[in-house]
Amino acid sequence: MKKCGAIGTLLTVGLVACMTAPSVQKKSPAPISETAPVRGELKVPGNILKLEYDGFTVWLDCDKRGPVKFRYNAQHDNGNEARASTFRLDPNVPKECQQFSAAAYGHSYDRGHQVPANHLDASAEAIRQSNFMTNILPQAANMNRGAWLLTEEITECYRDIAELLVMGGTLWGNNPADDYFLQSHGVVTPDAFWKVIVRGSGQHEQAIAWIVPNNAQATKKNLDNYLVSIEELERITGETIPVADYAKHDKPATSWMIPIGCNKS
Repeated sequence: MKKCGAIGTLLTVGLVACMTAPSVQKKSPAPISETAPVRGELKVPGNILKLEYDGFTVWLDCDKRGPVKFRYNAQHDNGNEARASTFRLDPNVPKECQQFSAAAYGHSYDRGHQVPANHLDASAEAIRQSNFMTNILPQAANMNRGAWLLTEEITECYRDIAELLVMGGTLWGNNPADDYFLQSHGVVTPDAFWKVIVRGSGQHEQAIAWIVPNNAQATKKNLDNYLVSIEELERITGETIPVADYAKHDKPATSWMIPIGCNKS
């Protein structure tokens, strides 16, 4: 199966033919030692660990050695804890479920956070945990510092208006050409990442969703190209997003604007 091109031009049913949904949906569980110091619980079907951290949850695919999904509530920014500088393996997760190393990836790929430290800055422990490699995957530097960063900045600004539900995950694809880190880290390079932000409730509920390709073209100025409806995202990922049915069919023309004066730090 070939890797898709620019996903912004392929957000139709045809994308499903280019990219597989997260493996949490279909895999049979492989055994994990009952005596291993497991953080979280084994989810079936699939060899998936649900990791409950301080203020966020990550679902870790032991076969892929990487996170397939994350979820957290982004609340009003009332913290200023410094971002951790060190990446580590989680000492409470079995080694067979984790990447081999916490070292930098190289090849113009960052250690990309699924849940960003900046949204956890009320808790030093949460920030430390966000740098566990269970929350990290190879992200193209332009994407991590571009389109993906802009989704984080939108979250940072709108959480000061109202509490947000943030969900996201991984679309692995099947492109061995960019799997530079199998030997060093034991992890393949995802083709794309998805994210949903939900705000409001009842008849005022609003949601926005993106599928962001993991490539150098995914800059901030291209983020709107990756907008999808919740309905499209559910079809592509196999996930069920907890929003009202009426909110699943709408796709904003543009991403939510950064409010004037927003402190993104």
